[in-house]
Amino acid sequence: LAAISDYLSGNYSQRDVIEKHGISSTSVLRKWMKDYNGHREIKGQSEGMSRSMTKGRKTTWQERIEIVQDALANHKDYHKTAVANQVSYQQVYQWVRKYETGGWDALKDRRGRSKTEKELSPDEKMKLEIRRIEKENERLRAENAFLKKLEEIERGRS
Repeated sequence: LAAISDYLSGNYSQRDVIEKHGISSTSVLRKWMKDYNGHREIKGQSEGMSRSMTKGRKTTWQERIEIVQDALANHKDYHKTAVANQVSYQQVYQWVRKYETGGWDALKDRRGRSKTEKELSPDEKMKLEIRRIEKENERLRAENAFLKKLEEIERGRS
């Protein structure tokens, strides 16, 4: 309410008020003003809306495992886990879902360049080859269906 009072006094601009009171942006102040003028309850970061949406930070695979274990130990209290580990609520939620569907390996960060042919294990090479063959099969099936349809159309013309 102090921020709203300062702004309504006319002595401060929106920018001055957010700097003075440590508000994240002018849009937050405008939302508070709208709520105030509409006679609705104003919730700030300190009361009822503690910020679990922190600025993203890099986490290691091991950290993600520990965060998921923490969330599961706290009966999936994502908010509490997010605040305790300084990550976002959404990130904790996603990591728990990934763990539940794909295990601990699903928490690995797979962004970046892929391995070269030499770096692949025999198992990975086999999976890659299977994927390539499946794609080729799919392409051949589509080509076959196209040719059958073309032949059917040509028969209809003669």
